[in-house]
Amino acid sequence: MDPLAPPPDLYGRPRADGFMRRLTAFGDRYSPALGSPLLRRNPRRPLSRPTPPLQLVVAERRRPAADVVELRLADPSGGPLPGWQPGAHLRLVLPSGRERHYSLSGDPADRAAYRIAVRRLPEGGGGSVEVHDALHPGTRLTARRPRNGFAFCAEPAVLLLAGGIGITPLLPMAREAQRHGLDWRLVHVGRSADTLPYTDELRALDPHRVVLRTDDEHGGVPTGAELLAHAPRGAAVYCCGPAPMLSAVQRALDGSPAASLHFERFGAAPVTDGEPFAVRLGTDGPTLDVPADRSALDVLREARPDLPYSCHQGFCGTCEVRLLAGSPDHRDRRLTPEQRAAGALLPCVSRAAEGETLVLDL
Repeated sequence: MDPLAPPPDLYGRPRADGFMRRLTAFGDRYSPALGSPLLRRNPRRPLSRPTPPLQLVVAERRRPAADVVELRLADPSGGPLPGWQPGAHLRLVLPSGRERHYSLSGDPADRAAYRIAVRRLPEGGGGSVEVHDALHPGTRLTARRPRNGFAFCAEPAVLLLAGGIGITPLLPMAREAQRHGLDWRLVHVGRSADTLPYTDELRALDPHRVVLRTDDEHGGVPTGAELLAHAPRGAAVYCCGPAPMLSAVQRALDGSPAASLHFERFGAAPVTDGEPFAVRLGTDGPTLDVPADRSALDVLREARPDLPYSCHQGFCGTCEVRLLAGSPDHRDRRLTPEQRAAGALLPCVSRAAEGETLVLDL
């Protein structure tokens, strides 16, 4: 990837000129009707069809760290997989029907398989436990094509900050930075050395640019200022880890040598500006109170544990429900104005004004 080129789009493709792309699409779709001011659809252009899901098989399985399982997922026929860029994630449908997003941690040049690594979280939503217990070599899965909401822009100076399993999207970025000769540093933090996956791969890139820091050897978790002290002057910071780590880095950014911050969370951001409201399950169902500091999805799952969800951040659409009545505050990054007007709602991030009741088709 050319470091001076614009970042790829959400699907890892190079960005095209927006105006020319729309103009070309318009010309391809329509042609003037002879003798009429009306426009007609070009009959030579085939109807667009949804992109079919990928069919994958677990080709290899190993444990790169304590409570972490790594899977290599391949095409069952042995064919090449769709390309991707550093920062991309894969949306997997697990055997139970759960849908979960996992960052791709391999090399984008390897089209033979996708690599993911998942830490076991017994108190989580069940997805990581299922990956550990149910996905073995030979298991068939379906997935969406890789999508990138954490694109690496390859700035000349880069600091990569990883907390535990947060190394997965940053390792491909480190490879890309090394390949292009960027001024890069990577700091990987965790509880102890046995909890940090891919330490050998990181050291093999450039041991002088990689810092491995563990809480047990340094007397606790690092501060945001300590982490950012590794940044080259004017660096772009890419950070992936638990919420306290991201908050610490955000607070310390202004006093650091870094110039900008890109980050990816493990889960939903804490609700900081919410008001208490309510959701009703159907027109005649029970009404549930949503506190100011909790999401509607969390409250709904207490009443309906089978309600699907995945990202908790308003971009995957897995938890979508239908709104029957009420005035929501849509905070997602996925639904179009037309979908919202038709009643679509993502309860993982969307809220309502204080005292408002949203009636949902559940």
